[in-house]
Amino acid sequence: MTSFDTSPQLNVWRALAALAVVFVMLATTGWTALRHQRETTALQTSRSEWEHGRLAGHELPDPGSAPARLARFFASLTAAQRTALVRDYPLAVGNMNGAPAELRYRANRVALLQQARLERTRMHDNRLTPSGQQLAGRRMHRYESMSTAGRQILAFDPEGSGRVAEVFGSLDRAERISVVVPGVDTDLLTFQRTNRKYSAPVGMAQALYAAEREASPSTRTAVIAWADYTSPDGLGIDSATAMRAESGAVRLNALLTALPGSAPVSMFCHSYGSVVCGVAAHDMPDRVADIAVAGSPGMRVENASQLDTDARVWAMRDADDWVQDVPHLEVGGLGHGEDPMARGFGARVLSAREAEGHGGYFEPGTDSLRNFAEIGTGAYRSVECAHDDAACTAGLSDTTEAGRA
Repeated sequence: MTSFDTSPQLNVWRALAALAVVFVMLATTGWTALRHQRETTALQTSRSEWEHGRLAGHELPDPGSAPARLARFFASLTAAQRTALVRDYPLAVGNMNGAPAELRYRANRVALLQQARLERTRMHDNRLTPSGQQLAGRRMHRYESMSTAGRQILAFDPEGSGRVAEVFGSLDRAERISVVVPGVDTDLLTFQRTNRKYSAPVGMAQALYAAEREASPSTRTAVIAWADYTSPDGLGIDSATAMRAESGAVRLNALLTALPGSAPVSMFCHSYGSVVCGVAAHDMPDRVADIAVAGSPGMRVENASQLDTDARVWAMRDADDWVQDVPHLEVGGLGHGEDPMARGFGARVLSAREAEGHGGYFEPGTDSLRNFAEIGTGAYRSVECAHDDAACTAGLSDTTEAGRA
């Protein structure tokens, strides 16, 4: 259960000014600088080893190269050479935009099992407090679960609270691709939940994938649960500013640019995830056909045209979602701008009937999930608009095969 996704804290925005003062004080006393003085991470180590590595006597390409160049490199390798790279540099390969998706899944399975062994050792490390040992156990079980056969982990970084992305369906064969971008308090341990399953990224993506297959059985779809950014931790200063969104937007666009094929992509951005999508919108590749936001605190613009994208912009909010009580403004970097539900914003406003508050937009049986599935499969004429009118479908036609209308 997470603070931003559950019970409202309506006084939080009144405290933002005070929090801003505290943030400035911490920054000027050197706290911000200290945060960034960290040891080398496991992912950085793997990338460094890659940079100094060789294959068949040749240097390996820069892991930061354009995805197309890296794709050509991997396509030139034998199966044995690919297996050797997965074995020697699992985290580097598993997070490399341009590496084949199936190879990334294999590499991340290796990396997850390695990290599970490390956490199993930490469970019995007497230098850790009992709570630290317990946390190690939770992480170990999560890594083991994510490494099981059939799971397709597209990105994995164990550093800090962790980052991860998982694919449902086949990216290589998909005719339509959907990307779910979650909000605050998202990390490796909250990536998947047993209770309130559909408020966590895995449950969101699974529900959307199933709904898309039901909406259009003949359309090959893939859904990505994308939690490969460091989200804000609760309702603090990070959630009221664009700092996390800006770094997340860079990572999100790197993913989108590297997706295989040319299938249209639809973005489904929940809560603070809509801030990430708003910041990322102007640099998204042209294949992004839709940006749909739910329970949005704002997209860092005053109207949809300022997103500077040709993608269709959709918005929805459940009547019981507490985020409607958050002031939609931006002052001195605090707040996220106009309400995407506002008439003047210019989004196509969708029904979210039967959604369950702020965290319930992906619950099966809701208008919100059905609408997401219709968008994800390109069946735009079938979406249910808010206010029982057809305003949100004006000028649209179904584009299951063609992509953008």
